[in-house]
Amino acid sequence: MFLIFVSLSGFSEVVMDLLGREVEIPSKVERIVAAGPGALRLIVYLNATDMVVGVEDFERLRPLGRPYILAHPELKELPRIGPGGPGKLPDMEALVVLNPDVLFMTYVDVKTAQDVQEKTGIPVIVLSYGDLGTFDDEELFDSIELLGKILGKEERAREVIEFIKQIQEDLSRRTENIESPTVYVGGIGYRGVHGIESTMAHYPPFVALRARNVVDELGEGHKFIDLEKLLEWNPEYIFIDENALSMVLEDYRKRGEFYELLDAVKEKRVFGILPYNYYTTNIGTALADAYFIGKILYPKRFEDIDPEKKANEIYEFLLGKAVYEEMAKQFGGFGRIDLSSGKILRGE
Repeated sequence: MFLIFVSLSGFSEVVMDLLGREVEIPSKVERIVAAGPGALRLIVYLNATDMVVGVEDFERLRPLGRPYILAHPELKELPRIGPGGPGKLPDMEALVVLNPDVLFMTYVDVKTAQDVQEKTGIPVIVLSYGDLGTFDDEELFDSIELLGKILGKEERAREVIEFIKQIQEDLSRRTENIESPTVYVGGIGYRGVHGIESTMAHYPPFVALRARNVVDELGEGHKFIDLEKLLEWNPEYIFIDENALSMVLEDYRKRGEFYELLDAVKEKRVFGILPYNYYTTNIGTALADAYFIGKILYPKRFEDIDPEKKANEIYEFLLGKAVYEEMAKQFGGFGRIDLSSGKILRGE
């Protein structure tokens, strides 16, 4: 947890960030920038885009798959603060010129944060998404709460945390005391785009839904599997991350006879879900995916849910704009995948 101390001068505060660093910041923060995967997204969640004075090239030039940029295209018009992308630091000179009150960063260590702060003279606050093994991650909530205090958005921060927790509770309640069919997710991005053999143990939407992920027996995190293993597991339902759909369809054209050995393919139980790992986790998309998957696996428990409407409800709350259709245009949207035609049949 973080602590905030008000200095005797009244003009500044000392804040403890998610790395345990004590950083002096102005008591009234008005101009901010964000660098690193997911940093800008959390600012959007807090309705604080009007305070942002610059963004990374990654945000300006590569909006694919990130709903917060789709909802706020005006951010792409702001001055650059550096290249962006995993492991890339901001442009120090650009930061000095913009002179923000605070720079928020993610996925950096103490030394890197200190170096950037010392070279620019700009207070650096490090935030964290935690491990996101589920949607209920305390480091993420600590980051949102800290942002709220720094930006004067405490009430909004509480609303966002409560919104995420309520969804977690709703998904848990809907899936109590019912046995899940076996499931598999393929096409998971991992340092690039991969086919059906790229998967994940303890996949967060499956965890939230108590779904029986056949890959969980392999341990934790991302896995590349042998396709013979998929045939051995023969899951009842297969979900494909649509960022990799073209690769999966190309593979199907080459060896369709293998795919047709899978019961999920023969029984037309292959479905497309929106990719949510773009510049770390797009939490709203992950939550929307969970409702769609829940609708497929437990139709009676989710009979009141229209997944597309639910996605827009989530996006509207977190981002201020319903952007499901824009995401669906980019990737295909929720629906059954007809591997033979290569089409996503929305509404099925």
